[in-house]
Amino acid sequence: MELRQTEQPGSARSAALAAEQGYVSTLYARLDVVRAEAEQALREAHGRGGTGTRQARIEREVTADEQARRLARLSGVERGLCFGRIDHRGIDGAAGETLYIGRIGLRDADYEPLLVDWRAPAAGPFYAATPNTPGPLVRRRHLHTRDRRVLDIDDEVFDLDGLTESDRRTLVGEAALLATLRRGRTGRMSDVVATIQTEQDRVIRSGLAGVLVVQGGPGTGKTVAALHRAAYLLYTHRRALERRGVLVVGPNPTFLRYIGQVLPSLGETDVVLSTLGGLFPGVSATAAEPSHQTARVKGDTRMAELIRAAVRGRQRAPRRGVRVETDGMVLRVGGAACLKARDRGRSGRRPHNLARRAVARDLLNALARDQARQLSRPLDDEDLAYARSALWEEDAVRAAIDEVWPFLTPQRLLRELFASPDALRSAASGKAGLSEAEQRALLRDPAAEWTVADVPLLDEAAELLGEDDSAARAMERAAERERRAEERYAQGVLEITGLSGQGFVDARTLAERNRDAGPLLTTAERAGEDRAWAYGHVIVDEAQELSAMAWRMVMRRVPTRSMTVVGDVAQTGDPAGARSWGQMLDPYVKGRWREERLLVNYRTPAEIMEVAADVLAEVAPEQEPPESVRDGEAPPRAVRVGEGRLEAELPALVAGELAAAGEGRLAVIAPTVRLAEIRRALPDAAVGAGPGTLESPVAVLTTTQAKGLEFDAVVVVAPSGVIAQSPQGGHDLYVAVTRATRRLTVVHEGPLPRMLERLRA
Repeated sequence: MELRQTEQPGSARSAALAAEQGYVSTLYARLDVVRAEAEQALREAHGRGGTGTRQARIEREVTADEQARRLARLSGVERGLCFGRIDHRGIDGAAGETLYIGRIGLRDADYEPLLVDWRAPAAGPFYAATPNTPGPLVRRRHLHTRDRRVLDIDDEVFDLDGLTESDRRTLVGEAALLATLRRGRTGRMSDVVATIQTEQDRVIRSGLAGVLVVQGGPGTGKTVAALHRAAYLLYTHRRALERRGVLVVGPNPTFLRYIGQVLPSLGETDVVLSTLGGLFPGVSATAAEPSHQTARVKGDTRMAELIRAAVRGRQRAPRRGVRVETDGMVLRVGGAACLKARDRGRSGRRPHNLARRAVARDLLNALARDQARQLSRPLDDEDLAYARSALWEEDAVRAAIDEVWPFLTPQRLLRELFASPDALRSAASGKAGLSEAEQRALLRDPAAEWTVADVPLLDEAAELLGEDDSAARAMERAAERERRAEERYAQGVLEITGLSGQGFVDARTLAERNRDAGPLLTTAERAGEDRAWAYGHVIVDEAQELSAMAWRMVMRRVPTRSMTVVGDVAQTGDPAGARSWGQMLDPYVKGRWREERLLVNYRTPAEIMEVAADVLAEVAPEQEPPESVRDGEAPPRAVRVGEGRLEAELPALVAGELAAAGEGRLAVIAPTVRLAEIRRALPDAAVGAGPGTLESPVAVLTTTQAKGLEFDAVVVVAPSGVIAQSPQGGHDLYVAVTRATRRLTVVHEGPLPRMLERLRA
């Protein structure tokens, strides 16, 4: 069930949306009432004042604390209050129980349940049901909301005969397609549905341990199967995963936004959603490399050796030594002493910035001794410590230490490395072994923005540099001393009031209640800010696009190697991407990864898939295309426009295709060099993988931006240009022609590429 951009035409979708909007509005009305009650209870608790018995004061404190926490919880669920519904199987033809699933539980004024908390046992089937083992459910429905409005719904039907006739008439999303397949008049259709169910069930219920590769062509359902797997794992292994969380890595922001619509509960507290360009805290990279050679070089694991050599290159031992002017004196450290300090820093094998402390201490000692010699003063250990501290305050002294062993951030290291031909040449002369052409491909202006391929390099540099945690450790020690002092004070208060040992509250709890520690962070918030966070499970979608350097970065975040890897090597478009799964995974889990192949395509019409199969046979003949089980409503076609006429003729063509698609969505997919022209032709279209892409009737995208998305109608512009723009251009064309779920049009000016020969007929 790959990502798609479809709208269900007709009254079924409208009726279902209206019904769900009514119920969701009822839930929010009840939330407002409950929130107002909590606010009133909090005001009353505070209004009791500080008088009365000691026990009364403690009870007031406890009550106020409870109501404040309750109010914060109620305020925190405003977004995405309800995201699902489950319909149970009825008895003797009667409708079964329906439960709505949300971020908290809500009851009406008569204490009847309106909304079930997603963590409650009653919500379990929402996560545990799969096509082969649906349990008591006949249907699961996902609600996609924004603010208090229901934007879309998507059904999964487990037992069509178990639904009432009215429910069948309001099926929306995947359920409408699967219902059609189930009701097919041939035995083959029943076999297809069974195959779909079996394939996806194996993916969803596969064990938590190890690496599961979900290999599937377009339309085989690998993405949503993987997301359901995430929900299933979070539910069945909650204790193991809620503390460490789950990381989902997607190909672009539009994809991540759609994930938030498919499974809103994943965003609750335990899941971090990120693109590859967002995995390094403080950097949000979206730019591509200026050339394919640059992308290929940056993705090569030789970059790890280059960065290691670059770090060592910043650890210097000047033969002349270092010279510092301070307080009218000239202090020196000889070349031999600098060499000794540098070698000592390297010998400990600590990260660069952590080893700097030892190097700085050696150099400060040498400067302090030279200063004492010039002043003819004796220098004992106490004097030496004082002299070191005083010298460290001098800017000139710190600059001299930086000559030998500078403090480096990953950003500074890479900016200065890529801006200097000499530094690159020096770093590339060792194990990295980069050619002169490869070195030139890395050179760039130091003010250039970070690219997606830079992020794994920043992460690699961060591993080698480390962080000087002296200040953080000092703050932790001070905070611990403060906590202990607060607890001693709280214990004294309890003893004075006679409440010690009475069971109302202990010293630690009382101290914590009166400490302002700032807002509580969720697992996702803490993990997203911590580069070294170790996740309990990682899901990577469009994983074939990750370079070898990107895999190094991802693997650091999951030391247990519990992963779901989703992709299709036939769709690899990145010059540094995967040619096989073993190529990328064997260095980390050789012999310990397993593969599930999805072979049935039930999203792409057979006529379109025949065109795609021709492309695949040309660019990846070893790969077998998935078997389509749907017929399209219109055969794919090729439209030739005159040279220079694209801008004039494209608007009418797109308008016609959009009208034919009804309420659906259309994508224009084109090579990068044609985007400006297409923007002028379609000024009202959403361009790129931005926030408006999912809502706009027409989106203009490159093949990279279209990955993971599907549209009712697709217009591929300049297929020869798509092929020519990259060494993987044929794979990109395969991606482009498989984004359509109903209609495909290829617009060309010159001759059609040979691999699209079928369209000429």
